[in-house]
Amino acid sequence: MAEITIEGSKLSSSLVDLLMADDLVPGAEPGYQLCKQIYSFHPLGGKIVDQPIQLAMSQPRKISIPNSPEEPVRDAFERKWREINADNYIANTARLGKIYGAAAIVCGAKGVDTKTPIDLGKIAAQQFYFNALDPLNTAGSLVLNQDPNAPDFQKPTMVTAAGQEYHPSRACVWFNEAPLYIEYTNSAFGYTGRSVYQRALFPLKSFVQTMIADDMVSRKVGVIVAKMKQPGSIADRAMAVLQGIKRNVVKEAQTNNVINITPDEGIETLNLLNADGALTTARKNILENIAAAVPQPAKMLNSESYAEGFGEGTEDAKEIVRYIDNERLKMQPLYDFFDNIVMHLAWTPEFFATIQKTIPEYKKLTYEQAFYQWKNAFTAEWPSLLVEPESKLVEVEDVKLKSIIAALEVLKPDLDPDNRARLIEWAANNINESKHLFSNPLVLDYDDLKNYVPPEPDQDPDAPPPFSGRS
Repeated sequence: MAEITIEGSKLSSSLVDLLMADDLVPGAEPGYQLCKQIYSFHPLGGKIVDQPIQLAMSQPRKISIPNSPEEPVRDAFERKWREINADNYIANTARLGKIYGAAAIVCGAKGVDTKTPIDLGKIAAQQFYFNALDPLNTAGSLVLNQDPNAPDFQKPTMVTAAGQEYHPSRACVWFNEAPLYIEYTNSAFGYTGRSVYQRALFPLKSFVQTMIADDMVSRKVGVIVAKMKQPGSIADRAMAVLQGIKRNVVKEAQTNNVINITPDEGIETLNLLNADGALTTARKNILENIAAAVPQPAKMLNSESYAEGFGEGTEDAKEIVRYIDNERLKMQPLYDFFDNIVMHLAWTPEFFATIQKTIPEYKKLTYEQAFYQWKNAFTAEWPSLLVEPESKLVEVEDVKLKSIIAALEVLKPDLDPDNRARLIEWAANNINESKHLFSNPLVLDYDDLKNYVPPEPDQDPDAPPPFSGRS
């Protein structure tokens, strides 16, 4: 019987050499280089790291600064945020932290010693820059003190990059998971957090094996098995040529062609039904093992569609939303670091001077007073990934509107002119937030309202009662 050997396709040699090594067993720990290769070459390497970050940052934060001239102050902040590419630096720092277990973002300015504390009052006039550093860049500075009685026990202090020190005010260190006591992380060169690949290393190896099996099946699936009747116990050269011609006829046949075979002969494809079932089950189990090890909702790894689930609020979608909310919470220190810097870059004395020209009441305040008033009022909230349909949002705003009207009817008759104007201003501000009911804002002159005395209405016994806010 003739044998045909087909060499399987080769993946990246560096990835195969490491992941297919016999000594890679459950519990093996990845080093810096292996983590880099998994992220760069493994089909799930980038998905495990990047997908949660992309989902978490897929919606912009809702910035609110209530004790300020809201729109120009918020616009200045968001414009400067985009200008310095803050989102990219945050995503890159979180990405490096997930790959290796630890990362840092540092900032500096040309001509300024990075050992000195950051002077936030001067950064707007400096050539400011940010760098996201991985553990190899910071090697030796993120080892962390393991003395349980030390003030800096398991806390990062000074960040060093290629021998250059950065003052703690110029750096923000981010760990993937919290450090464990005397638990050294090879990929991060210190007693830090740990890589997302650490627990999932063995099932990641198994996934590569399923890829090799898929490649083998894809090569065999098109094989044609031609069952031809043998001419006799002895085949001469003429019969061998005839058999070759018949095989070529089968090989060349296409749609709309007709070929002849004897009743004793047959043409079939290679039966791979059993391989398909085994591969599907194995791949599903491996993906679930990887998801449990990361940890991450399995639905995010197995490429199932959850767009419909987000709209309907199914349990799978809710699990993903809770996971992404936790990812946003873990990234909050990076946002706090950038928020403080962007405020000083955006709300400069020159910007405050323009506010004073347009809003006279700010002429009574100094720049420092206004700045810290805005900073203390600053809030940034994440919108929910579970987006409600438009009809549902209209219903919610309609209920809010009825509540506002009911509050006006109850409180307005007993208030003096000043407080009545404040009540109407409060109602107008809340109504203006109902973007799904009213496209244009309600603008009133509240100074005139304070001095306005409405005429006494004629008492009509047949008049209907006032609107009570009840449907």
